[in-house]
Amino acid sequence: MVNFAMVSRLIIQLCLAAAIAESVVAIEWKPNLPDTEQFPLGSYVYEQNCQVCHGPRGDGRGELAETLQPKPRSFRRGVFKYGSTPPGKLPTNDDLERVVRNGLAGTNMGIFGDRLNANEIRAVTEYIKSFSRKWRDPKNHAPPVTVPSAPSWWNDPSAQVEHASAGARIFAVSCASCHGDKGDGNGIAAATLRDQWNDPIRPGNLLSPLLHSGNEPKDLHRVLLTGIGGTPMVSFAELLTVEQRWDVIAHVVALRNAALADAEKKEDEP
Repeated sequence: MVNFAMVSRLIIQLCLAAAIAESVVAIEWKPNLPDTEQFPLGSYVYEQNCQVCHGPRGDGRGELAETLQPKPRSFRRGVFKYGSTPPGKLPTNDDLERVVRNGLAGTNMGIFGDRLNANEIRAVTEYIKSFSRKWRDPKNHAPPVTVPSAPSWWNDPSAQVEHASAGARIFAVSCASCHGDKGDGNGIAAATLRDQWNDPIRPGNLLSPLLHSGNEPKDLHRVLLTGIGGTPMVSFAELLTVEQRWDVIAHVVALRNAALADAEKKEDEP
């Protein structure tokens, strides 16, 4: 016989637990508004390390800017390529610090983690926020997207091959025109692409040893959710299901593994 009182208490407890969890998330997340106390040190670090490319006004028009491709980021527009937040939202502090610390392979954005300490990196990323009013409005901020856990089949080699085959078909329709059939960034539309500022932009080479947003499957999935700000790389959060996104990622991983194996084979040749 069903104990309705017990069931009712259980439902109430579950609802309370969910409400508490939501409130904890709300309390933990805060918009990363500019910390003006960091500006003096950040200004100095910026002048010494960033100004030559990004310009004294943060508009991407530094002394070296005209010689660089891709062009240095203009911080005045508040549009950033590499972040973990939903499309149209500003990146988190961690996103900014990661780019400063690790650089961007294949561009002129160098690695500063070996020349700046943690305090200097924190300060300069805060100072970058002084160039755009967007940072002052809490509505432009959002917590990072939640990347779905890897599916149960991910660590099963035979299943991964099957899903990669399904992903290849989706990739051919949704990705290959820019990234190319091989994922090397040489798709038929690649030469015609321009970014939000009407500068030529090349699609990412998915076979590169170091991808700008990270090499792990969860990093690839995050990019499919967020897109890349200011570029033709849109979010696929609403265009593909979770299962389809993991299939595409399985295909990309297969392409990367094949490219790595081919490179290692060539290295071993006499």
